Amino acid sequence: MVDRRDVATWLQGPPPRRSELSSYAGERLGLPAEGPGRVARVGPRLAAFVIDAVLCAAIAWGIPHDPAWTTPIFAVEVLVLTALAGASAGQRVLGLRVVRLDGRHPGVPRVLLRTVLLLLLIPVLIWDRDGRGLHDRVAGTVLVHTR
Repeated sequence: MVDRRDVATWLQGPPPRRSELSSYAGERLGLPAEGPGRVARVGPRLAAFVIDAVLCAAIAWGIPHDPAWTTPIFAVEVLVLTALAGASAGQRVLGLRVVRLDGRHPGVPRVLLRTVLLLLLIPVLIWDRDGRGLHDRVAGTVLVHTR
């Protein structure tokens, strides 16, 4: 007789290979488990997004007096600050930074791609075993802690 465990095992797919197993997020990327350079998990990423969104909403309400400007202001803020400083305002406040997988500054093309995907929101809600959002994975970047 087929029971629930048989179906669940089948739906989970084949077991991961030994090389795919990792004990912490970022290990497969060569990043540390603790301290500066560790992968930012969902909580800090979401908090940085909320800080940026609230800041941009306040600017949109204050300057043009139109909340429709929130998204364009958000796009410019994230694009410019990440391209120049490696982090948006919210990320900076929380001690986070966007870097390439080799640890270098991401550069404008990667930041542009990452920002466009960030605006779609769906890639942000999908992340891999290393805690990277789909937007970071596609852009070849990772959000890490600076402290």
